[in-house]
Amino acid sequence: MPGRASPLSSVQKACRILGALADMPRRRLTEIAAYASLNKVTTLRILEVLGREGYVRRDEVTKTYSLGDQALVLAAAARNVDDLRTRTRPALVRLARLSEDTVILSIRNGAESVCIDRETGIFPIRAAYIDIGARRPLGVGAGALALLAWLSDEEIEALLPQVAPRLGAYPRYSLASIRTSIERARAQGYTLVLDQVVDKMGAIGVPVIGLDGRPVAALSIAALSERISAGLPQLAAALKEEAARISDPRLPVPRTEMAA
Repeated sequence: MPGRASPLSSVQKACRILGALADMPRRRLTEIAAYASLNKVTTLRILEVLGREGYVRRDEVTKTYSLGDQALVLAAAARNVDDLRTRTRPALVRLARLSEDTVILSIRNGAESVCIDRETGIFPIRAAYIDIGARRPLGVGAGALALLAWLSDEEIEALLPQVAPRLGAYPRYSLASIRTSIERARAQGYTLVLDQVVDKMGAIGVPVIGLDGRPVAALSIAALSERISAGLPQLAAALKEEAARISDPRLPVPRTEMAA
C-alpha cells in the first residue's frame, strides 16, 4: 500500500522558499522557514538543493540566504516575454507624472497580491511594501483589494479562508472589514485605503479587467493619506481611464498624457 502523500510536494515547498526570498532580498533560515510554514530541517535541506542548482546563494558571513544567478536568469526571461508589464509601463509613467506619487502594478498569486512593477513620482514613498516582489494578503491594501473585489462572490469566499491566517500582521484588518471594503469598492468603482495598513499612508486602486471579465492586474497609487484625499476625484478618474486602456488598447490615449 503506498504511503500517505505529504500535503505539500517538494516542488511546492521549494516554490514557497523562493517566494520568501523574492519578498525580501536576504533572510535567515528561521525567517524563511516561518514564511514558508515549514520546519527548519526541511527548509535547510531544500535550500541546499537550490544552492547547488544556482537558485539560492548563502552568505557565510551573515548566515543569510538570497536568490542566486539562476533565479535572476529566470526573472530576466520573464521580463522579456511579459506583455502585461510592457503594455502597462506607459500607464505607470503617466500616472506617476500626474499624481507625483508612487504607482504600483500588482497581480494575484494564489491568496496574495504581488508587486511586479512600479513607477516613482517626484514625491516618493520609501517603504519596503511597495518594492517589486513585495507581497500582501488579498484585501490588504488598495491594489490587493482591487484584485479581490472584482472576482466572483464564489471565488472570494473560497479565497478568504486562505487570507485569514495571514491577517495577524495587519491588526486593523479582519475578514469582516475586508468584506465591507469589497462592497464599498464595487459601489464606487475603486478601492481606497487610508491609515489602515500604515499610519498616515494611503492608496487608491482599480482592477485591470481581462477579456474573461476577471481582474488580471491592479493599478494603484500610494502616497500620504492627505495627498490621496485631496486628489481623490482626479486620481480615481485617471486610474479608471488607464486601466480601461490597458484592457482595450484600441481606446484613445488617456487625457493624462494629452494634458502633459
